[in-house]
Amino acid sequence: MKRCLSLLLALPISLMVSRAATAETIELQIFPINGPEQGCPKTVIAYQTRQPYQEGGYATDGMVNLSAIATNITLAPKEPYSATWIGTLKPQYRNCEGTAGMLKIDGKEHTGPSFIRLQLFQGKAKVILDMTGMRDVNGFTTQIIKSGLRQGNPRWTWGGTD
Repeated sequence: MKRCLSLLLALPISLMVSRAATAETIELQIFPINGPEQGCPKTVIAYQTRQPYQEGGYATDGMVNLSAIATNITLAPKEPYSATWIGTLKPQYRNCEGTAGMLKIDGKEHTGPSFIRLQLFQGKAKVILDMTGMRDVNGFTTQIIKSGLRQGNPRWTWGGTD
């Protein structure tokens, strides 16, 4: 026991603390309504990072790089289980009409529900973070804890109970 304790004390603090969370890359694939000639981007990238564990629940921070395809992004009034950001499509994408959902997370196919969605129509881009129908391990609806904008992109935190 003393040997284990002395070995533990000899470790750098960085090794004793749990490893810092790394962001997952989420690929939203855009499906044009009338074919590729509309000038739609192929994908939009989002990121999410799980916060360190806290007793009683969990939380995940996220963002989507909407500024890659849109400007003048604003947050619409938040609803209880969803948040919506709307921006003006950049000139090269103005004619694009289509939708997007979560296709891959860290390069692996995502087969679950897409709680991040994107709509492109009438020169606008709309990102929707929607927890409707999403549940935690206790059967409660996951909650949007924070929503806003940072550096011109939609940002959020969602979480649930454990």
